[in-house]
Amino acid sequence: MPPRLRKLIGTVLIIILVLVYALVATTVASATLGASPWYIHLLYFAATGLLWILPAMLIIKWMEKPGKPGGQ
Repeated sequence: MPPRLRKLIGTVLIIILVLVYALVATTVASATLGASPWYIHLLYFAATGLLWILPAMLIIKWMEKPGKPGGQ
């Protein structure tokens, strides 16, 4: 797969990941953390704010793989 196509697909995947993950994390927080103290909210959003980085790192690692020699 050409590197430019791989980067385009990876960029789209990261955008979808971030949007879906943010919506799910916020929905879960709204449904379960309504009466919780502020420090529980802080811990939850700190953890979920960092958790999406793991799949994004894998996508970026895949995007940065060199292309096949010969341009194919």
